[in-house]
Amino acid sequence: MDENKGGGGSFEDRLETARRKQGLLPAEGPKKSGPLDKSLGIGLRVGVELVSALVVAVAIGWWLDGWLHTRPFLLILFVLLGGAAGIANIWRLVKPKD
Repeated sequence: MDENKGGGGSFEDRLETARRKQGLLPAEGPKKSGPLDKSLGIGLRVGVELVSALVVAVAIGWWLDGWLHTRPFLLILFVLLGGAAGIANIWRLVKPKD
């Protein structure tokens, strides 16, 4: 049998063309991410890590203060703990790999 029977090149080329026509692959191929994309992603993740740790800590401190009637002692304590947790998460994200 002739592999090029029906024209269009190799089987892989024809399969890729068919998948593009069906919408299973992007039209121009995979997009390469540059250093700016990677830096932006890390920067956004750093912000999200810090803010989410603080929000969770404030919510826990606020709730415990209301439950135990110890305002504002536990809120202050959990803000400090949340900040430390956020910084620890950021450190794990940016520390050099071994």
